[in-house]
Amino acid sequence: MNQRKSKVIVSAASRRSFLLHTGIFTASSVVAGAVGLKFSAEKGQAQEKVSSVNNKLTEKAYRIRVAAAEANRQVPIAPNPTNGDEERYPNKIGSDTRGLPHNKLGEVDLKAYDSLTKAVTTQDHDDFEKVILGGTRKLVNAQGPLAASLEGCHGVQIAVPPPPTLASSERAAEAVEIYWQALLRDVPFHKLQNNTDDPLVLAAVEELNKLATFKGPKQNGRVTPQSLFRGTVTYVDQNDKSGRTAKHVTPSGVLIGPHISQFALLNIPWGVQFIPPVIRTALPGNDFLTDYEEWLNVQNGGTPKSIQYDPVRRYVFTTRDLSEFSHAPGAIFSGAALILNTARNADDPLSSGIGAPFDSGNPFVKSKTQQGGNGSFGLGHLEALLHLGRSRAIRAAYWQKFYVHRTLRPEAYGGLIHNNIVNKTKNPIHGDILNSQALAQSFSKFGSYLLPHGYPEGSPIHSSYVGGAAAIAGVSATLLKAYFDEDFVIPNPVVPDPNDPTKVIPYTEESLTVGGELNKLAANYTLGRSHGGIHWRTDGSAGLALGEEIAISILKDERLGYNEKFNGFTLTKFDGKKVTV
Repeated sequence: MNQRKSKVIVSAASRRSFLLHTGIFTASSVVAGAVGLKFSAEKGQAQEKVSSVNNKLTEKAYRIRVAAAEANRQVPIAPNPTNGDEERYPNKIGSDTRGLPHNKLGEVDLKAYDSLTKAVTTQDHDDFEKVILGGTRKLVNAQGPLAASLEGCHGVQIAVPPPPTLASSERAAEAVEIYWQALLRDVPFHKLQNNTDDPLVLAAVEELNKLATFKGPKQNGRVTPQSLFRGTVTYVDQNDKSGRTAKHVTPSGVLIGPHISQFALLNIPWGVQFIPPVIRTALPGNDFLTDYEEWLNVQNGGTPKSIQYDPVRRYVFTTRDLSEFSHAPGAIFSGAALILNTARNADDPLSSGIGAPFDSGNPFVKSKTQQGGNGSFGLGHLEALLHLGRSRAIRAAYWQKFYVHRTLRPEAYGGLIHNNIVNKTKNPIHGDILNSQALAQSFSKFGSYLLPHGYPEGSPIHSSYVGGAAAIAGVSATLLKAYFDEDFVIPNPVVPDPNDPTKVIPYTEESLTVGGELNKLAANYTLGRSHGGIHWRTDGSAGLALGEEIAISILKDERLGYNEKFNGFTLTKFDGKKVTV
């Protein structure tokens, strides 16, 4: 500070010395000097005003962050009870142990399991590095849930009911459904309609109707070909404060029209380009983990077999196709945003934009002078939220996977079934699956009682509950419903041609709405993982509800920062309730 003052003094003294010694002044020079001084003063005042505005904005940002943090801190910690299987079975047969070393019966090395539970208990990075693995595959993002999210709430604050227990009829019913999904892997979706004559579809429907604890969607109280393998969402029943009671719902639109959402069948506009929705899919017969040694190798985290792909790309046509559609986390919801936001163009039939209006609550819908953009209330802003939401949903889902439930995957359950029948073990498996037609037909086709998988590597190396892909689907669909008019009817819907799945033909029956088809897209993406064999139904249905809650918490935080006059985001939850955030 002293150095700065001295420089100013020296500068002023030098200037005075110059003026005294020259003695040469003109009127113009005096006037120019006066104007310069005035300009400097005004410039300084302007800078002070700008500085004041900048300080106001940074102060506003600070206050909003503090307010958001305080509001999120007030959200109570959810009870999140477990199903008790980890404590119930000393050999950990009810828990996820894949990637760790196992004996010939597929039972985990307890020292290795203890190294995992120690790491998730201490939450120390170095302890995660000491987890004893059985092969080359690694734990997937185990410390992701420990990152502090600066937007929205944390996974510990979101309630999910406990998953079914290993020995329960509920778990057996879900297993029956997954075995039927594997048997029906190459049956086209147009056969999953109430007028079907497909014997496997009819057999699956008949058997699932016999299971009192099956929680899949129904029509008039019964499973039908039309409702087979369609989506549900599972919430905690708010009337049960313990968090143990589940509430299962079928979202609107999920049972209406074609099995596959329009957002998976329409071209995706990408500026002046477009992305065709035809997919790379596996050839029939690519079923894995039905050989015991192959199965055991995958349980130990060994290198899997390779998959053979169909050289011809096509629309999602079968459950095998849908499992491939969901195999790797994709950008399908970003694609949906582009389809929704892009205006229809009659001169460009390949664009597939539907020009859905923004939600009526968007502050720029009725503005005469402004529109939204990347900063707020436009497509760019929504795309940013979609990417953010996926990350935050995974943190919350993986919290449940690693730090709460550690539930076994369907492939491990299939191993317990196989060992009971072949090796006479006494694993506590319910008779509804052991005596099922699905299991008998699977053995007849594949020669073992193991669950046939669509993915050669089986499941990712983290536990089953809740589904991470489902959480991504839940957060993404909810953000899209908050942004666009859910009641808008989709123009010119299509369905894959039953005679040529490389083409689509018009769909002309019931109207399809944006909200219903977004719900369906979330269900498709979620159930596709079950078609691959890696998730139980409730993994996905609870994951959808969790993702929805993450989206709502992010929107709450976002709303605090807007300058526009805004009354909140209004959307319909998966359970049919309208909420304004």
